[in-house]
Amino acid sequence: MIGYKNVMEEIVIALVTMSINGPDYQTFCKCEKCKNDIIALSLNNLPSHYITSEEGRKMVYEKLNTPENRKWINKRIITAIHVVGKYPKHD
Repeated sequence: MIGYKNVMEEIVIALVTMSINGPDYQTFCKCEKCKNDIIALSLNNLPSHYITSEEGRKMVYEKLNTPENRKWINKRIITAIHVVGKYPKHD
C-alpha cells in the first residue's frame, strides 16, 4: 500500500544524488546534512505531485521524467547546490 507519496520528491532525490556525485560538483560537500538541505531547498521551489496509487505514480513519473522537465527540475537543483555550498548549515 502506497498511502500517499510526492513523486517530485522521488525524482529530486535521484537527480540530486546523481548531480552531487558527478564530476561537476566534486568540490561540494556531500554529507547527509548538505544533501538533505539541497533536496529540501529544491523541493521548496518545485510543485508537489502527490499520488495515492502505483498506477498514479507511474503516470505522474512518466509526465515528469521527460528531458524538458528534467532540465527544468535540474535548474532548481543546481541553484540549491550553489546556495547550500555557499551557506552550509554545519561546522
